[in-house]
Amino acid sequence: MYKFLFSSKWLGYLLLAAIFATGCVFLGRWQMDRRAETLAEIQRVTSNYSATPVTFDQARDEFNQLDPSREWTQVELQGSYDVDGQRIVRNRPLNGQPGYEVVVPFKLVSGETVVIDRGWLPIGNKTPGRPDSIPAPPSGQITAVVRLKHSEPTLQRGAPEGQLASIDLPTYAAELGYPLLTGAYGQLASETPPVSDMPQPFPMPSVDEGTHLSYSLQWFAFGILMFVGFGYAARQQARNAAMDAEDAEVLDGEPAHTAAGARRRPPVPRKRKRPTAEEEEDAILDAQGY
Repeated sequence: MYKFLFSSKWLGYLLLAAIFATGCVFLGRWQMDRRAETLAEIQRVTSNYSATPVTFDQARDEFNQLDPSREWTQVELQGSYDVDGQRIVRNRPLNGQPGYEVVVPFKLVSGETVVIDRGWLPIGNKTPGRPDSIPAPPSGQITAVVRLKHSEPTLQRGAPEGQLASIDLPTYAAELGYPLLTGAYGQLASETPPVSDMPQPFPMPSVDEGTHLSYSLQWFAFGILMFVGFGYAARQQARNAAMDAEDAEVLDGEPAHTAAGARRRPPVPRKRKRPTAEEEEDAILDAQGY
């Protein structure tokens, strides 16, 4: 009944179903991998974001090479800002709004220098490509609490003077002309003493895992449904072929099934051919005796 499945057409259908299902499995696993990354980020945020700050001595190694599990760890720093080294970072949207971030070198009392991201500024209305104003950092010795973030990759695009394309710490250090700790930078949490005019602080990262799980399950379901659809189409094809064979047997005067003691179906009477006009005329003449 299902011999047609070995035909080139149905083997082609099966191959297409397998290719589609393989793609669905790949996309489903990709969504699962993204969910795993999101859950790991949520774990880092919940563990480190609001934890008690550690000292710079405890976090020095992280500023050289940040352990991913220590991202968002709060660190207390003491030193002063290098205002001349301040830069703004381009193309930094926040809550769907375009803007900039303000980064400033921070010279520690130990003599080392790290980078602090002081916050976000909206795009300006006065000069295209720049914020209207950049709040100055506090002067003198201060205490800053920052959250550790990874250095960003180099972008293959330039930036105007006084701006950076990304928080790429090695490139920033080369521009400044003096050494920086380039394994991580600090996203500002607080400054003491505080100043009144500040960039907008960053919101806490989202701890919502999103829709990755539901999307992955949908992709897996699509892959399974492809084979279900193939099976349904094959079953319908087999049923149609069986019905055609049964009809052919009936038309030949043979029953579709022969069971012991069962009466045979009478053959379907064939329709008589309609006589032609000449045959009708001959019949009329014969009836009149001609």
